[in-house]
Amino acid sequence: MNWPALLGTSWSVTLAVTIIFMGGCAIMTGRALADSWRPAWLVVPYVLLLGLANRFLIFALFNGALLSLSGFVVHTAILLAMALASYRATRARRMVTQYPWLFVRAGPFGWRRRP
Repeated sequence: MNWPALLGTSWSVTLAVTIIFMGGCAIMTGRALADSWRPAWLVVPYVLLLGLANRFLIFALFNGALLSLSGFVVHTAILLAMALASYRATRARRMVTQYPWLFVRAGPFGWRRRP
């Protein structure tokens, strides 16, 4: 399989820009939405904007393909997974710390009622 054609750039640029830099932005986005008690569906429009910014940075800094639909979809899916994981982990932490008499932690992404 021709990965650079699918991603619109090389693996190293994908790792540096998408996963490290924009992934940090996606994690902060998920955390901010969960801390402000916003619904989880709001992660999607914010991540779509991050995906557009990601494509532009890859194009402007590393001469990647700007209009690579497959690259946009793959990179945005990575960012969406990171943002949703951050949202869920932050929401679980927030529920347990804000309502300790009602809930206990049930793994990194969940909570359950206190017995």
